[in-house]
Amino acid sequence: MGYIFLYLVAVSVISIIAVIIDKTAAKNGERRISENSLMALSVIGGGVAMYITMRIIHHKTRKNKFMVGIPVIIMLEVALTAIIYFNFFYKI
Repeated sequence: MGYIFLYLVAVSVISIIAVIIDKTAAKNGERRISENSLMALSVIGGGVAMYITMRIIHHKTRKNKFMVGIPVIIMLEVALTAIIYFNFFYKI
């Protein structure tokens, strides 16, 4: 369980940094991080941190792809985790 926690912390930190870098690049007219890369970070476990960061710094909050898509990804990950957990420990 410790490795899973460390993994999620690392992915969350990377997700936060990616959102901040993308926001800064958008303000300065520089090359941006692709939406697909940001969504991939969400899929691999950085969704909660990314969503909170986007809300705090007001980045991509007008894009349904992110404001609806990331919460859906989070819900699917929670459901999948629960299914795996209960099947592993309780053999439902």
